[in-house]
Amino acid sequence: MAEMQRTLKEPVLLSGVGLHTGEKVNLEIVPAKENHGYKFQRVDLDGEPIIKADCDLVVATDRGTTLEQNGARVYTTEHILAALYGCQVDNALIKIDGPEIPIMDGSSQLFIDAIDAVGYEDQNAERIYLELEENIAWEDLEKGIEFLAVPDTNYRITVMVDYKSPVLGTQHASMYNIGEFKKEIAPCRTFVFLRELEFLAQNNLIKGGSLDNAIVLVERENVGREELDRLAKMLGKEGVKFEVEGAGVLNSTKLQFENEPARHKLLDIVGDLALIGRPVKAHILGARPGHSGNVRFAKVLKEYMKSKDKAGRYFDLTKKPVYDINDIESMLPHRFPFLMVDKVMEIHEESIIGVKNITMNEPIFTGHFPGNPVFPGVLQVEAMAQVGGIFALSKLDDPHLYSTYFMKIDKVKFKQKVIPGDTVVFELKLSSPIRRGLVDMSGVGYVNGVPVVEAQMLAQVIKDKTE
Repeated sequence: MAEMQRTLKEPVLLSGVGLHTGEKVNLEIVPAKENHGYKFQRVDLDGEPIIKADCDLVVATDRGTTLEQNGARVYTTEHILAALYGCQVDNALIKIDGPEIPIMDGSSQLFIDAIDAVGYEDQNAERIYLELEENIAWEDLEKGIEFLAVPDTNYRITVMVDYKSPVLGTQHASMYNIGEFKKEIAPCRTFVFLRELEFLAQNNLIKGGSLDNAIVLVERENVGREELDRLAKMLGKEGVKFEVEGAGVLNSTKLQFENEPARHKLLDIVGDLALIGRPVKAHILGARPGHSGNVRFAKVLKEYMKSKDKAGRYFDLTKKPVYDINDIESMLPHRFPFLMVDKVMEIHEESIIGVKNITMNEPIFTGHFPGNPVFPGVLQVEAMAQVGGIFALSKLDDPHLYSTYFMKIDKVKFKQKVIPGDTVVFELKLSSPIRRGLVDMSGVGYVNGVPVVEAQMLAQVIKDKTE
């Protein structure tokens, strides 16, 4: 069954402070139309410029992922993008009245809670995944960053972090599918080492940081009161009493998971890889990741996606078909000159792939543009419908006793002409389960891997014959 895109049922309103700017910002996540993807809008600037969530628009990755387009920037985008992706929201416009997404509690949890509260709305366009046909590896030897993407039917991520720290040590985290994100990954907060705080503060960062939105890891014992008070003052938290009991976590913040830092790194990967622009089906393995490596690997995957799109879909037409023409004639009542399917290459629980060879011997070419033969669009749709009919009849015990009848054709598009010599490969997928004989399918016809026709169609299967 085809997966459909979805957006939010209604807008989500949130407010908070930016982690690095410390500025208060109001945020609104607005439902968006099909194929919109994720976009940010700076409503506080003249012209309210739009910034697309695209890895090619990343301009900085120091302590967060920053995007820039149309003369406007948006900082620290990763946690809200991870939340949208983890909720399987395909299309949303994120409006902000400041430069930085609010840090909230340092995780994706509060974004997800707000999104879940308004609910979701299914849309009329199919969700298109980036699916791999080969392993894709990338590494930065100098920084020890490694990524590998392996073909998979789910979005699975395995992460290893190693900071050579006596507190953090080597940690691993895994997500076996996107359904685990909300419970296992979303609550995990960002973290920082105590030794980094002074550098970050001196570089005008983490102005909005607090022990409510970040885990502070302490790697050494005997941190003096004077040092802690000086850090509190530097961070604008004068009066807040920082405490450390041995090596561990500042103010004894309770970790939600033993490997919460590694899980947060996985969360960041989800947010940064959302910048590819398409949901992913692959197993992503990352060693010592960070925003810079995440974004660079996202660009590698995006280039692979573009090259794959350019090459078109590949169908192996050399293998033995599931149904040949004799099998098809035993199922469909159509005969020359109106039998439009030559063979069926694959048939699955929710999809089918069928083939129509276009030759100059088609009787239609006698009168359809003589001297410039073009296979009519209506017959392309008929051929697609017959493939769908074969799919529906294949689910029955006595298919020869049934007929399929069109009830509706919708969203038909012809993308380029089909001529003699072309082989049209039709791929149809169920849009919803078959009920009461009603078969709702979406289909695409390809020539040389490039779409030439697409349509949604509804048919009814009726038993109207006897033995």
